Amino acid sequence: MMHIGQGLVCASKIQDLIKAEFHFIIFLADWHSMINNKFGGDLEKIRTVGRYYKHCFTALGVPENKAEYIWASELAERSDYWEKVLRIARATTTQRVLRAIPIMGRDMQSKENDAATIFYPCMQAADIFQMRLDVACAGIDQRKAHVLAREAGEKLGWGKPVSLHTSMLVGLAGVQSTPRDSFDEDPKLNQVIAAKMSKSKPENNILIHDEPEVIGKKIQQAFCPPKVIDGNPILEYYRILVFENREPLTLKRDPKYGGDLEVPNYEQLERLYSSEKIHPQDLKSNMSRILSQKLEPVREYFKRNPQPLDEVRKLEKS
Repeated sequence: MMHIGQGLVCASKIQDLIKAEFHFIIFLADWHSMINNKFGGDLEKIRTVGRYYKHCFTALGVPENKAEYIWASELAERSDYWEKVLRIARATTTQRVLRAIPIMGRDMQSKENDAATIFYPCMQAADIFQMRLDVACAGIDQRKAHVLAREAGEKLGWGKPVSLHTSMLVGLAGVQSTPRDSFDEDPKLNQVIAAKMSKSKPENNILIHDEPEVIGKKIQQAFCPPKVIDGNPILEYYRILVFENREPLTLKRDPKYGGDLEVPNYEQLERLYSSEKIHPQDLKSNMSRILSQKLEPVREYFKRNPQPLDEVRKLEKS
């Protein structure tokens, strides 16, 4: 199911680009998910989730008449798509492709990846050229696939697509110690990718249709030690989800603890927290309130249209 890392972050960027008059394509990667063994590679189950994702983006405010949805299987029906996959594979090395495999959430060091995983980065690069994209937009964890597309595109005379990367939200447990170079050579990005919010870890994520009490309970259990900035997921959510438009925030607090506090920007929030002028409980209670408000339209949407969510919940239980 869709969590806030996918929903709030991605939907916000999609809407920004639509407002900037881009024609935005939301790519439903059913074949890629099959290669990545989602739902045991069952394409019908994967497509059920894809249809649910379309509803999620609508519920999050992406206008249906301004976004186009394309399935990977639509591209795969064309022989010229597979020609692009093979030409990209010929324009690069096996080692270069293997370095791009972390886009699938796989450890770079793993020797247990099946042979189909090698196709994945070449397919993702081919997707960009098959859909004739000027700008490829994805999470920062997919930057290596975009670099692969830019390198291959230049060699093949297809041009170099612009890459736009969104931030990734870490899970509620925060950033933990990760073996060096497991997912990326950049140490900081390596940790973030390893700790990213994932739907495979329900105790570590917040779903876009979670009820307020569920959001509150999950936030209360999140990693948020006093004064600690690095690896603190709650602070990251403020940085990415609350201060994204650089508008001030009123932090609501009990009068006996100083009352409401006006915070002009994220940098100031960080300084106040590191100097213990803001308590972890204040951060958590306000984040629960803010997320509950942001996600209210999604909850209302699925109350009016319960079938897509019910179908995915059944798949999750089966």
